[in-house]
Amino acid sequence: MNFEATYKRWALFGTMTVLLCCSIFLLPVKSQDKPRPKVVELDSRGKDYLQVLAGPPETVTMKSGLEVLSPDQSVGKHSTGQHEELLVVLEGQGEMSFKDGSRLDVKANHAIYCPPETEHNVTNTGKNVLRYVYVVASTR
Repeated sequence: MNFEATYKRWALFGTMTVLLCCSIFLLPVKSQDKPRPKVVELDSRGKDYLQVLAGPPETVTMKSGLEVLSPDQSVGKHSTGQHEELLVVLEGQGEMSFKDGSRLDVKANHAIYCPPETEHNVTNTGKNVLRYVYVVASTR
């Protein structure tokens, strides 16, 4: 085998090796194929908010958090947008108010559903803290 043929083979081999290495490093990396079960401690450590679930890739579409509101404090008006929302009240009492003026009383051991495209606010109407977990999931 002459020098030219050997050089061409090594050049081809080198080019293929470089392309293979580049393709491996340029492919998107999936951290996991699907969400995994988990446990999250609901201890906000004195903070007003604790993220429970951050959404993809930790979940399929779900996001969740623990809210802690002092007396007379509200979370602020916001809309569910393209999400459904569930509140599970752990402690205290308050109300969920809506854009149309209607209100729902909320208290410990109650679950409240809020449909998509609904502007609402949650206010602590009690004398102690209002602690609740919200869960939102995409409708699309």
